[in-house]
Amino acid sequence: MGLDPGLRRLALGTLLAAYPGPVPPDWAVDLVADGLAGHTLFGTNIDTPAQVATSTAALRAGRADVLVAVDEEGGDVTRLAHATGSPYPGNAALGAIGDVALTRRIYQAIGAELAALGITVNLAPTVDVNTADDNPVIGTRSFGADPVRVAAHSAAAAAGLQSAGVAACAKHFPGHGATVTDSHHELPTVDVTPEVLRQRDLPPFAAVIAAGTKAVMTAHIRVPALTGAGPATFSRAVLVELLRHEYGFTGAVITDALEMKGAALAAGGIAPGAVRALAAGADLLCIGAKVDAELVERVAAEIVTALGDGRLARTRVEQAAGRAAELAAWTRTAGTATATPTDLGYAAARRAIRVEGVLTGLHHPLVVQVHTRSTIVEGRVPWGLGPHLDGTELIQVVAAEADPQELRRIAGARPIVLVGRRLHRLPGGPELVTALATTHPVVVVEMGWPASWRPAGTRAFVTTYGASHANGRAAAEVLGLTR
Repeated sequence: MGLDPGLRRLALGTLLAAYPGPVPPDWAVDLVADGLAGHTLFGTNIDTPAQVATSTAALRAGRADVLVAVDEEGGDVTRLAHATGSPYPGNAALGAIGDVALTRRIYQAIGAELAALGITVNLAPTVDVNTADDNPVIGTRSFGADPVRVAAHSAAAAAGLQSAGVAACAKHFPGHGATVTDSHHELPTVDVTPEVLRQRDLPPFAAVIAAGTKAVMTAHIRVPALTGAGPATFSRAVLVELLRHEYGFTGAVITDALEMKGAALAAGGIAPGAVRALAAGADLLCIGAKVDAELVERVAAEIVTALGDGRLARTRVEQAAGRAAELAAWTRTAGTATATPTDLGYAAARRAIRVEGVLTGLHHPLVVQVHTRSTIVEGRVPWGLGPHLDGTELIQVVAAEADPQELRRIAGARPIVLVGRRLHRLPGGPELVTALATTHPVVVVEMGWPASWRPAGTRAFVTTYGASHANGRAAAEVLGLTR
């Protein structure tokens, strides 16, 4: 016997699915017609602007108010520019600049670009306060380590997006910035009191709620004092008592991807996780990136089963679907701003550059780019100085496998520019810098989160606060190496 059509439609109304490839398959559109809340686009769905616009129009043919979401943070996390790198610096750069009005303009420009393509929800901004220098998943996605600064820029970002007619989704509640493990792979723990959260992690969420953000995304993190053994995504104490009651949020609560290990392992799978998230107070369930029709139907069936066995109250699922529908209604009436090509992001990236030391005498250097494995959320997006160089020689190495003597031989009498992301955390990274600096003038270009590490013996340390296309160009310019 199949699912009750009414209950299936109700369950689908709480789900954000995804599909493979640049063209929505028939099943993806059919599910929208059957009541699916919407789809999230990933890099694999994006080729050209015209193709994206055609795809979103196809989804809208299934149902006019379908939600089309994307992770377009700018900086290191981009979907629209995954093939080249973002033309905007990320949040760390914007926080370093400290110009709240600029942050609003950057996010308004991103929103206008999304709106022009038919995308209605941006799973951004990241409003986590990055208090852990070695945070493996937030880092340059954060506006900084100061709650007051992060709050001001977070509110500006949300307002900028929504002024362009695209719903903002502030993430990751109640704050992923103090973690030292990645929730894509495991369940991180932030073992602090609720009062520490209120002082350190929650001010940006209070700011974006006051600014009218339409959505907030949950974090797959464990805060024992609030969540017990499970993640915040499954915690009523976090999603209802804290977010709804204490902070007064009335919009849609969207889960981080339920396929992530921080949620899936805790729940025993994506479908059981969907039930637990709904029961805890989530409204829109982001299933993940690797989705097919069978998975969507399995999640919907689990929700319907939970309605029958008492794990879920029908009123709770109706409330969730209702908030998803309210979000969709807002996106249809919000209006859009006109997207205009601009140098705004590149100009901002130049303002973010920080130089410690001396850059004179860098004639015809050898540029050595140190390989860094991308995080899951970043994806394999090009980064570095390569696209911007004026013919300067560039070689790529793995720090732990690099031979300093061979690099010295290649450099000859030339200085060396060593480019990396999170260099101090790479096996062999600090040792490579030290070895090269003993015989050559070395300039380090750090394109990851600017931790306190500063290697001895180098001529200069350049911080870009991100590795986007814009950040790379800005670094090449300040080094005098651009075409």
